[in-house]
Amino acid sequence: MIRSVRSLVLALAALLILAGCGTTAPADQGVRVALQFPPRAGYAFDADDGGLLTKLGVAEPLVGLDPQGSAVPGLATSWAREGDGRTWRFVLREGVVFHDGARLDSGAVVTALTSVLSRPTPPRSIADLGMRVEADGPGAVRVSTDAPDPVLPLRLSSGTTSVLSPAAYAAASSSGGQPSPQDTGTGPLRMTEIRGTQGATLLRHDGYWGPRAASSQVTVDYVTEPQTRELALRSGDVGFAEGLPETSRASLQADPDVTFSEYPSARTVLLQLNGSAAPFDDVRVRRAVTAALDRTALADQVLGGSAAPAADLFGPAVPYGMTTPPPDGDVPAAQALLAEAGYGPANPLRVRLWTFPNRPELPVLASAIAAQLEPAGIAVDITVGDYAAQEPELLAGRYDMFINSRSYLSDFPDPAGVLDSDYTCDGSYNIDRFCDPAFDATVAGLGALSDPAQRAEVFRAAAATLTANAVNVPLVHPQNTAAQRGVTGFTPDPLDLRPVLPTLAPTD
Repeated sequence: MIRSVRSLVLALAALLILAGCGTTAPADQGVRVALQFPPRAGYAFDADDGGLLTKLGVAEPLVGLDPQGSAVPGLATSWAREGDGRTWRFVLREGVVFHDGARLDSGAVVTALTSVLSRPTPPRSIADLGMRVEADGPGAVRVSTDAPDPVLPLRLSSGTTSVLSPAAYAAASSSGGQPSPQDTGTGPLRMTEIRGTQGATLLRHDGYWGPRAASSQVTVDYVTEPQTRELALRSGDVGFAEGLPETSRASLQADPDVTFSEYPSARTVLLQLNGSAAPFDDVRVRRAVTAALDRTALADQVLGGSAAPAADLFGPAVPYGMTTPPPDGDVPAAQALLAEAGYGPANPLRVRLWTFPNRPELPVLASAIAAQLEPAGIAVDITVGDYAAQEPELLAGRYDMFINSRSYLSDFPDPAGVLDSDYTCDGSYNIDRFCDPAFDATVAGLGALSDPAQRAEVFRAAAATLTANAVNVPLVHPQNTAAQRGVTGFTPDPLDLRPVLPTLAPTD
């Protein structure tokens, strides 16, 4: 009876969400999709929403990525480093037409990049570089940085550096707002309607310079609740859904009407610890938490083998990550460390653990972590809430523990950006509040390294430093999931940086 009531509630929730976005599009009008993460700030590039626009196939940067994460031509067809290595020249693709009919030229690129660079908090991919951009005739631009940057083309593959029509920036300047992607991108899909955080309507851009979008229309619904995404897929209200519940994995795989995809990701689920306040400003307490957790059990038993246990930040998806499993949980060692820090029966330790539901494995892990910490003497109060409401508190250091899912190739396929933003003293996303000048110097040294093998050695050393200091606890490296029903064309992207929607098409 409880399960029947729960199913009815989920069904009603799915109907309400989808009804708010209009009726389901018929097959001749394309496909409907349920995505798990809505725009954070009205598709603002400095809030990482440019990456979402790239995923949608609406906006494009100068540089594209192949499936391995190597730089390939995008809005620029070639690039070369000049002089002392601080300047790169990008030759623009001819014949590119914005969705509003304007044509791509160097002036449009200068306007776009200057706009995002002038934001109070520029995107991580290009922040703190002293980046400048200038036209070199109508068909090329020069991009300069204060110091030589060996991975600048990869930085300019970030969706947060995508180029919109000049009209978008003119309208934003006059209104004091953000440039709108509606009818102003260059991608294979044109955003014709924006429904806030509820969804968007995308139509095929017939003037696209590359392969045409497979569907004439893609209707996007942002559905943050994983069970509701699943129910919408099973009912046929959407033809594609991502981030499906772990508990439904087996039944989706067995459904003959569903094509289920499970694939690795360059992502780590982390138990982040607030190192700026008690109790986690004491490294002994952080190490006690690390010792108490059995990460292999979390991956194999709690998540049913849909993730690999994490021994370091990076893991086996990249050549510089740890491939050996983490140590088993050791409750006596955890109890001894807590006793050294002054915690025990006479002074019990109770902490708050926050997470969010968009990624369905996170609330499940929260309950399991609380259960594993209890024998060590740590009582845990769990809150599952909206990430947007939690983030300001996290960044201000007003939390205890937080389960986060983090792509370590966030923005572009090189982890230097995440090491800088997440772990340096002035990092913009330093939730753990870690600060070590020696670590900062190591990360800063990446600016002088162009050899991939040398960069990999620095990445290994950085991960080892984070582990030695128990800055946080890497828990698991999850598998991504997606499913299609009545839709074909999905290509998994472990990097989660490339367009997903343009290849989707109805099977009818």
